[in-house]
Amino acid sequence: MPMTDAHELAGKSAVVTGSSSGIGRAIALELAAAGANVFVHAGRNREGVENVAQKVHDLGVDCCLTVADLADVSSYDSLISEAWNWHQNINIWMNIAGADVLTGVASKLTFAEKMERLWAVDVRATIELSRRAGQRMKQQNGPPGGCVIVNMGWDRAATGMEGDSGEMFSATKGAVMAFTRSLAKSLAPEVRVNCLAPGWIKTAWGQQASEAWQQRAVQESGLGRWGTPEDVAHTARFLASSASAFITGQVIAVNGGTSDDV
Repeated sequence: MPMTDAHELAGKSAVVTGSSSGIGRAIALELAAAGANVFVHAGRNREGVENVAQKVHDLGVDCCLTVADLADVSSYDSLISEAWNWHQNINIWMNIAGADVLTGVASKLTFAEKMERLWAVDVRATIELSRRAGQRMKQQNGPPGGCVIVNMGWDRAATGMEGDSGEMFSATKGAVMAFTRSLAKSLAPEVRVNCLAPGWIKTAWGQQASEAWQQRAVQESGLGRWGTPEDVAHTARFLASSASAFITGQVIAVNGGTSDDV
């Protein structure tokens, strides 16, 4: 949903974890296009995050980058410190980083190993970074709802999906969605906390998915197509802006209107 004000985030500073590719990359660029300064992060993909940082700079805003493995608990304090040393007031924090267990060598891991990775990055890091960033934001003494945290859920976590992937992602993303609702109460009124719940979004896995999955994604979308990272990024931009000033503690489905909406 493009905003009427092309620069509604001018003067704001945002952190986007997991922004070297996919949805995180699209969100970082969308926030920069809206005028926000953006701190970008990658778990390992330095080349990817450097490319995103250059594109953010090209949009005329400030940018900083870091590479840190969020499966390592020792990375949390350093990431928070780096962000606040970059800009003394962080207004937007987006936890988009997630462990990829569907492509590459990780796809060959056991169910238990995949769960361990998902829990470390998608759940534990989201919880810890949100709590630490949220407390810093409260101490900035800004206006009610002036700071924003956005987490990453999954539209099927509330309704379920068959198979190993359905079980893994419903458990981990469901935890993030539940946590978001509670954190919103803890951080009010200074900080608004919401969660994106994407459906079938064509990221790396979607691009190589089998024909059966391609058909399923299209058939289960009320709009008859895959979603794109940009579709999610537009909603993230809305949640970061004053246009959503009275929205907190919500899980927002971005899924083309499937029959199992959150």
